[in-house]
Amino acid sequence: MAQIIGAVATTHVPAIGNAIAQNRQNEPYWKPFFSGFDFVHRWLAEVKPEVAVVFYNDHGLNFFLDKLPTFAVGAAPEYRNEDEGWGIPVSKAVAGDPALSWHLIERLVADEFDITVCQEMLIDHAVTIPLSLMWPGGCPVKIVPISINTVQHPLPSVARCLKLGRSVGRALESYPQDLRVLVVGTGGLSHQLDGTRAGFINKEFDRFCMDKIGSDPEALSAYTIPRLVELAGAQGVELLNWVAMRGALVGEVRELHRNYHIPISNTAAATMVLEHRPLTLRQAA
Repeated sequence: MAQIIGAVATTHVPAIGNAIAQNRQNEPYWKPFFSGFDFVHRWLAEVKPEVAVVFYNDHGLNFFLDKLPTFAVGAAPEYRNEDEGWGIPVSKAVAGDPALSWHLIERLVADEFDITVCQEMLIDHAVTIPLSLMWPGGCPVKIVPISINTVQHPLPSVARCLKLGRSVGRALESYPQDLRVLVVGTGGLSHQLDGTRAGFINKEFDRFCMDKIGSDPEALSAYTIPRLVELAGAQGVELLNWVAMRGALVGEVRELHRNYHIPISNTAAATMVLEHRPLTLRQAA
């Protein structure tokens, strides 16, 4: 059976990709952020995941405003990256796991999630940068990307994204193949890139969200999307990806590591590592 080993949540700011390309990780501006991945690298080397399920939001590379699904699941044998116009070097294609993708798709539809199935899918910096941060030498795992709309309103609610994650988590635990699975959530935290509140960061709310992601994700379900925009900024709704990630951890969860640094390109840059252990039969009952 597949085993969910845990999760990593991290920022995906395009400027990080340029910093990696220019080897600026040890500069004073960047070092507090990149040093937060020292633990991540050690942990990943220890737990050795074979596949990563990545909750992210597309920024126009694969979907645009004329066709933007609420939830989309990749079912491709590989995922290519293309030039997004940020100056980030184009990343190598990443291998997919179509068999696992179709298992998740079937279970999600059975759970009444109306998803878009993508047998061809481009991935943008919201996927490629987290993979580069976790595995600087090149991504050794296959991926299943799950895109959540955080761009075109109406957006899915926090509660709906938590349920999406839980459906994915149950599906992973029912997958018959022996597989070590990492769950990844990418984005934010608080930030707003335009308008009168451009540069907005809410450190207090960010820390609250990080506390609740690990210990009490249901507490975040009380926030409506307008309230989330008010507290975290227009682009801070990328928290939805973190919530879905946390929902996929359907067993016992323990926080192992966190790093929080502001600002990185007008964004609250955060990283978390969560350990996951399946529930015992008594706990599940």
